[in-house]
Amino acid sequence: MKNLLYILFAGLVIYSCSSTKNRNFGAEEAGVQNDTVRIANDSLEYEIIIIDPGYSYFLNSVARPEGYHSLSYLENKNQFLVTDYNSRVRSPQLYNPNIYEMEINYDPDINYGYEVNYKLYNYFVYLSQKYNQRFSVPTRL
Repeated sequence: MKNLLYILFAGLVIYSCSSTKNRNFGAEEAGVQNDTVRIANDSLEYEIIIIDPGYSYFLNSVARPEGYHSLSYLENKNQFLVTDYNSRVRSPQLYNPNIYEMEINYDPDINYGYEVNYKLYNYFVYLSQKYNQRFSVPTRL
């Protein structure tokens, strides 16, 4: 299957960074150990896999609910966030390569639908809050 969008993050490695403030958004209280969120659609040939302890909890209890932002808002934000994220992946000397492991292949001309854009955008919100990262586009809730 041709993957147009694939994200793989191993969040456990991040905990070894002493300069990073650890905010788990209730993951420990919720008993999260292996937190994986997968979104796939064979007809559009895309797949997103996010492996980061606490993201599923964040998505279900901290993130704004689905429908809060419009699809066009999410697509616009994701286009800029993915560009910024990918530039960090290509600059491991400047950014932690344990956070920015793989590039995201996000094509703004493809309609990924609301669910993919919602979960991708909220991953950037989660990433910015949990690991204290600032992107070129504000991602505050």
